[in-house]
Amino acid sequence: MIKQVYSGRYTTENEEDIVVFLIGMRVNRRLAVHKWLPVFLAMPRMIKELYTYKDTLGFLSMESYFGLRTTLMVQYWRSTEDLLAYAKGKQHLAAWKRFNQKASHTNAVGIYHETYIVPKGNYEAIYANMPLYGLAKANEHIPVSSKRTTAKQRLTQATVNQINDLK
Repeated sequence: MIKQVYSGRYTTENEEDIVVFLIGMRVNRRLAVHKWLPVFLAMPRMIKELYTYKDTLGFLSMESYFGLRTTLMVQYWRSTEDLLAYAKGKQHLAAWKRFNQKASHTNAVGIYHETYIVPKGNYEAIYANMPLYGLAKANEHIPVSSKRTTAKQRLTQATVNQINDLK
């Protein structure tokens, strides 16, 4: 699938809190395919569910990266409450149970996650000649204006908007 490339410079709004969730796995023993493949195959089902019920789950967007041994998925969520609720959901709990039954007792495959709570106004982004990507896929994708040319301006603009909200 060819993605539309947006010519020029774009940024995102940063007026909402977001949660950045990094999740992935590492193949520690390549020949133990029967241990790591089920872990790898569990993720597409969950991703399909996240995109299918995106509006109700609080999931905003994600990007995936695949290395020789390690995968990484960067997910954007509306809130920690939404992320934690998904973790308790049927699809995730089933995958977690399968992992614990089949692979947690071996070092053939490792899994990891990190969660970052990012308050509004404390993040910025720039995209030049890119398709919708990262935060631009999760938040509003807007052209860079004269008030948002530099990273400092984009962060400062969010602070100005916060102050104006208090008035």
